[in-house]
Amino acid sequence: MPASDARARDLAARLSALGLTTRVEPHAAYTSIEAEVPEALPAESWREVLKVVAEADRFGLVASSLTGRTLWAAVNKAVPATGDVRGPGRQR
Repeated sequence: MPASDARARDLAARLSALGLTTRVEPHAAYTSIEAEVPEALPAESWREVLKVVAEADRFGLVASSLTGRTLWAAVNKAVPATGDVRGPGRQR
């Protein structure tokens, strides 16, 4: 498992431990974590949730009267190093 996927799963597990139901979904450039946030989440829990998502590369909150509140976070996947594409002995 790539380090970015492991990091995303760790964040999701920590959010789950705080009582949120999470979803993890891999994408081409990042892995996303989403969690529905209950209306009655105590202030202390919010502080803990924010500590967790602050470790992601991006995060936000989508609030709607139709769908409620959804917290999201994204962990970027590492871009592999390409090295010297000209090969050995062909450097200037």
